[in-house]
Amino acid sequence: MAHGLRRLSAFLTALAVGTSCVSGYGFPDCVNGPLSNNTVCDTSKDPITRATALIDLWTDEELTNNTVNASPGVPRLGLPAYNWWSEGLHGVAQSPGVTFAPSGNFSYATSFPQPILMGAAFDDPLIQAVASVVSTEGRAFNNVGRAGLDYWTPNINPFKDPRWGRGQETPGEDPFHLQGYVYNLILGLQGGLDPTPYFKVVADCKHFAAYDMDNWEGNVRYGFNAVVTQQDLSEYYLPSFQTCVRDAKVASVMCSYNAVNGIPSCANSFLLQDILRDYWGFDDTRWVTSDCDAVQNIYTPHNYTDNPAQAAADALLAGTDIDCGTFSSTYLPDALLQGLVNATDLKRAAIRQYASLVRLGYFDPPESQPYRQLGWSDVNTPEAQQLAHTAAVEGMVLLKNDGTLPLSKHVRKLALIGPWANATTLMQGNYAGIAPYLISPLLGAQQAGFDVEYVFGTNVTTTNDTSGFAAAVAAAKRADAVIFAGGLDETVEREEVDRLNVTWPGNQLDLVAELASVGKPLIVAQFGGGQLDDSALKSKRSVNAIIWGGYPGQSGGTALFDILTGKAAPAGRLPITQYPAEYANQVPMTDMTLRPSATNPGRTYKWYTGTPVFEFGFGLHYTTFSFAWASNAHANTPAASYSIDALMASGNKSAAFLDLAPLDTFAVRVTNTGKMTSDYVALLFASGTFGPAPHPNKQLVAYTRVHGLAPKQSAVAELTVTLGAIARADESGAKWVYPGTYTLALDTTGQIKHTFTLEGEARKIADWPKDTTS
Repeated sequence: MAHGLRRLSAFLTALAVGTSCVSGYGFPDCVNGPLSNNTVCDTSKDPITRATALIDLWTDEELTNNTVNASPGVPRLGLPAYNWWSEGLHGVAQSPGVTFAPSGNFSYATSFPQPILMGAAFDDPLIQAVASVVSTEGRAFNNVGRAGLDYWTPNINPFKDPRWGRGQETPGEDPFHLQGYVYNLILGLQGGLDPTPYFKVVADCKHFAAYDMDNWEGNVRYGFNAVVTQQDLSEYYLPSFQTCVRDAKVASVMCSYNAVNGIPSCANSFLLQDILRDYWGFDDTRWVTSDCDAVQNIYTPHNYTDNPAQAAADALLAGTDIDCGTFSSTYLPDALLQGLVNATDLKRAAIRQYASLVRLGYFDPPESQPYRQLGWSDVNTPEAQQLAHTAAVEGMVLLKNDGTLPLSKHVRKLALIGPWANATTLMQGNYAGIAPYLISPLLGAQQAGFDVEYVFGTNVTTTNDTSGFAAAVAAAKRADAVIFAGGLDETVEREEVDRLNVTWPGNQLDLVAELASVGKPLIVAQFGGGQLDDSALKSKRSVNAIIWGGYPGQSGGTALFDILTGKAAPAGRLPITQYPAEYANQVPMTDMTLRPSATNPGRTYKWYTGTPVFEFGFGLHYTTFSFAWASNAHANTPAASYSIDALMASGNKSAAFLDLAPLDTFAVRVTNTGKMTSDYVALLFASGTFGPAPHPNKQLVAYTRVHGLAPKQSAVAELTVTLGAIARADESGAKWVYPGTYTLALDTTGQIKHTFTLEGEARKIADWPKDTTS
């Protein structure tokens, strides 16, 4: 609740600055205004030069006043107020920087599925297309003063612990998968790879770093110290950020609430300077924002400084350019008076912010910018609606099916039961906007032509009330088939709310057991961002099928029934491990280690030593496939050995960074041997005893999605494996390619395998900065 109040306070502050968000988003007048003769309006100059010319006009008071997300601007210069905080996780979202109209134009925006479900599609081009729609709609909102140009998305912290309430915001648990997802997302949001002359919108990669706990057993994110080895930082917690910053050229980053190895992230120069700017090349046209009130948290509850002015100074000097909140604008004047910071420090942060706005065309004539021409007709277009539907279909994962699905044409009367059966806004999850429409499972069933009897049955968290069971069982007896729609919701998983277990909450499974006893075909549609222990459902023969649907967005009900009826075929894969219930008792959320130990069974599919209920990458189909290695541009068959020295030499010539250099492209011919057209997600895993012990069970090294494969049709899936994908990190965090025997396996079941050797001496492909701060 504390953070919710903080966000409300920030929102009210945003409204107070410039009267309203709508009127607060003006553009500087570079024709007749006070800045018309300033270099900031000279389009022939570079962004840093232009921003510096503007910031050089500011007084010390104006510098400190504009260190916060709700920047008041500089009225005497004709510089409007600006809120840096807009949200767009899976569609333009309600936030201090975004205002939806009460009705009519700009009263809604396309609502895509939560990232956890889009991640399950393993379809990078889909992600880029979704991001392109979000940025188009964000620009349209900005053009009428209803949104900013800076979107604090995506959340790319790996979903390491299944209890994390914000896991729904992420694409999943695997760092390699996150790298592909975020690269394509940033290109779609920003309008290309470091585009010129204009960014479409600015994206923000968050939360930097090692953040995946909100509130668990009295441990709260605002004061939590994440103790993380350099090895784990390098190979697990930060690869997605490296891709976001170094490769996709994101224009902003958010530092997180937690400390890393004793230093709050927003005051951590190792993270914000040594890694982010010096190692990854995050230049001065890009900026860092704190999470909301995270600068204040440096002072309390981290208790890192003795006074608030020092906390504000430490954040600024470490590289936090914007404070989400009001702490910096309140205490930086004191820090300036005390000599803890100087005007140069303040100007550096402001120049970074406004150089970024220059790159967004903020000071340039609107007629010269295509993005300034976007309007209401570009929001929720038919193409965007179809894409939201496609994303939901592609992400849904079939976990169990005894042949009951797709539903027989003889099934006409359905009993639709459970707390998700008539879900509407719930389908959006958190960080959502106002959707143009929300197709619930109930409406989806009705639109699919079924005669539906809907019974709520029980709530997600109800434990001592079975009053709805009788009506649910009675409906099941009258039906041809029964669908129970339940799982998790935001009462048990969301920002500031972590789970204490991974079991089904409330008495939902008790109701499922009673429905199963009726003897009708029974399908469980499981929703929510985290996974639940489905052991009882998996083993119960009277539960005929299980499908996981995450938070599926505006077309979730249609997508669900398209799959249940066979209008579409399921091909999604779990982007996270489904653990047995005992896992929650085996390792605390506060343990940041990945590798198995006496107090940790190992985290994620790479290190978990137990038996998952459903493993990462699992997903069933309605059809069958056969597989064979195919020829590609490099060779007719996969090579049996590679020289490490030759790979290094070739990589130095062909790639900007050695970790991006190719090992080889492995081509797989996929043939649909069944009777239904279907997509197929090709996942390629590598395993072996190369590099330092302990060795991971396996690691994802390539993936792609084959679309619309008809019966008897074949397609070639080309899976390029890079040196970085097979590299291992040593204890210092440096990445190495090691000699040894490697086994590649297609899919979680190892449909086909290939073994090769890397010959020669181990070679380092990437250094890692040395942390001298802790």
